[in-house]
Amino acid sequence: MSTDFTRPSSDTVEALRASVDRSRDTLLHELGELVAIPGIAWDSFDAADLDRSAQAVADLLAELPFDGVEVLRVPSEDGTGHPAVVARKAAAPGHPTILLYAHHDVQPPGRRELWDTEPFEAVAKDGRLWGRGAADDKAGVMAHVGALRAFFEHRGSEPGLGISVFVEGEEEAGSPGFEAFLAAHKEKLAADVIVIADSANWEVGVPALTTSLRGVVGGIVEVGVLDHSVHSGMFGGPILDAPTLLSRLIATLHDDDGAVAVAGLLSEGHADVDYDEARFRADAGVLDGVQLAGRGSIASRLWTQPALSVTGIDVTDVARASNTIAATARAKLSLRIAPGQDAREAAEALHRHVMEHAPLGAHVTFEVEEAGPSFHADTEAVSSQIALWAFEQAWGCPAVRAGMGGSIPFTATLTEAYPGAQILITGIEDPDTRAHSANESLHIGDFLHAVTAEALVLTALADQGAAQAE
Repeated sequence: MSTDFTRPSSDTVEALRASVDRSRDTLLHELGELVAIPGIAWDSFDAADLDRSAQAVADLLAELPFDGVEVLRVPSEDGTGHPAVVARKAAAPGHPTILLYAHHDVQPPGRRELWDTEPFEAVAKDGRLWGRGAADDKAGVMAHVGALRAFFEHRGSEPGLGISVFVEGEEEAGSPGFEAFLAAHKEKLAADVIVIADSANWEVGVPALTTSLRGVVGGIVEVGVLDHSVHSGMFGGPILDAPTLLSRLIATLHDDDGAVAVAGLLSEGHADVDYDEARFRADAGVLDGVQLAGRGSIASRLWTQPALSVTGIDVTDVARASNTIAATARAKLSLRIAPGQDAREAAEALHRHVMEHAPLGAHVTFEVEEAGPSFHADTEAVSSQIALWAFEQAWGCPAVRAGMGGSIPFTATLTEAYPGAQILITGIEDPDTRAHSANESLHIGDFLHAVTAEALVLTALADQGAAQAE
């Protein structure tokens, strides 16, 4: 592809914006219908809901002039696999192909009492749409649908640009079947440009192009001190319980400033964007008086340095506790690694640390559950330049080039599978979205801006393809 592009005219920009504005109510209604389907790709939830979710997405895409729309699955270890939706329209000779990615599965709702509305009922209020998946990532699905409708309305059913849509059904479960799915359907998903609509904007009213992602390493550390639990009065004193020793081990993971203290983990350097501390504290809901951990700028701590969290602990719960010294305890560790670090090396470093810091000779094991690579975008690529232009047209202000502290491990998998493809990671969420938490919500105005921006990206790529094919 060319390293430059011809910007669509102002008339085209206004026509696409007007098309999206006319479809506002329809898009929000259809998004609400998707929110109402509790499609969760975890074994403890009804798989039939995930099938319904996939079919609902397929029905929306089937209304568009694709060559075909399929619900596909690659068998998993239990013989089922999670349903993904793939739609394809072949490119005209000499024209590029774009792949639009999103996922239709969602996180579990968690405790109902923490929600102000029903989790699986979309509620519009205060300029936002509330509900599980309203942002992450059913808004990504509907952004693709809305942008494609506007694009086809403007360009007709044969725009020249090749278009594929891939809506995954297991992203929130860690995409365990992604590599197998890609291997089975590599040709169907091949593209020159890949848009992943599963990130966040800088703030309400200000778009962002995600330029980097941290990698992720997850694992379970277990501490054992006895071959069975014993009476705390008869044996307490010479023996420390497993939860106490696990706590002492966890305490070695950070230094006195709260920075990660695991040898062998890298920091990429400083971030280019300033993230005001007061704004960060407000965005994250940090309680008054709580000090922030680590060193360096807020942005660098979020995007280019490692972060290590304990996301779960298995010990005897307080309601069932007896006067007993617990024999074992375990914790789930989630490590985010700096862009550029090899995930396997990071996993080895974390494993080495927990084994070397076993307190008082306790028996320690560490099992790695996932090791996902990081990502760096090429912001000079033509697709990035098109996206930055489209964001500014849609929002009316320049886009921020921002890293993201989270991880999308399959991004690197796509890069390996399609080394010539340019990858764009775009945002539907904002700092108030609360994805994965109670009271998840979507800013309606920014959602419509995202739809318009993607329609502009499709149009600019189609124009570029037409120019190159001449």
